[in-house]
Amino acid sequence: MSRSTQAPQLLVITGLSGSGKTHVSRALEDVGWFCVDNLPSALVPTFAELIERSPELRRSALVVDVRERGFPEAFPAAYRNLGSSRLAASLVFLEADDKTLLQRYSETRRPHPMAGRGPAIEGLRAEREALRPLRKMADLILDTSRFTVHQLRDYVRERYDVRTEGGPMVVSVLSFGFKYGVPAEADMVFDARFLANPNFVPRLRRLTGSDPKVVRFLRGQPDLAPFLRRIQSLVGFVLPRHEKEGRSYVTMAIGCTGGRHRSVMIANDLGAALEKKGYAVRVYHRDVKGG
Repeated sequence: MSRSTQAPQLLVITGLSGSGKTHVSRALEDVGWFCVDNLPSALVPTFAELIERSPELRRSALVVDVRERGFPEAFPAAYRNLGSSRLAASLVFLEADDKTLLQRYSETRRPHPMAGRGPAIEGLRAEREALRPLRKMADLILDTSRFTVHQLRDYVRERYDVRTEGGPMVVSVLSFGFKYGVPAEADMVFDARFLANPNFVPRLRRLTGSDPKVVRFLRGQPDLAPFLRRIQSLVGFVLPRHEKEGRSYVTMAIGCTGGRHRSVMIANDLGAALEKKGYAVRVYHRDVKGG
């Protein structure tokens, strides 16, 4: 099926307060989506019918969350009912760790919608528990803890830019540190922790996997070249099949302990190899500053 004949898309964005839903909505608008914020759950079926009848709304997004009274109880049934429509609906759940969310609330001086007169942490914990069933329903769980506002918007624009439809599939190659958590958005994950860690070499500790000295150290390890060959072989087999299925965006994640040395070097190498094969590649180093 060509992308021009696909069913209308409805992207539903929910998640924890302070996790970046507004920034995601604005980024979607920047790349051609029609976005509605804080639509009551009872009106979701009506909005779905409107999308089905309106060619100009073929890419629409809803932001829904606990600002609606009774949202955790009302929304799941409304979303499941979309399964009987002719829409391609998907649910994105945004979250972040408590420390990050508390910092964001402190910076904006906004009260948490579920905290009442109590501290924000109580509202965060209550909301996390209330939204647990919705999180299990999500097609994509995106942890924004280590995203800046600009990085989050760039991620959304590249993943959902409708203006590039018909173009090559975008492949995101992401390096990360396992101690900060596996990226929830990853389609494939490769673990590089079996390689010797440059962090334990004093002259290399403060460098990153993009530095030539670290690259030489890693390429001197006998296991690296076979590992790279096997990754490229597997990715070379999988990506054309994803593209054939109409995927427009795939994320490959490479992890090491801290996300500063081994994963960075391998992500750069994989990104360069995929570019040579004609893919539109974006390489990100999520944890390079903290690794």
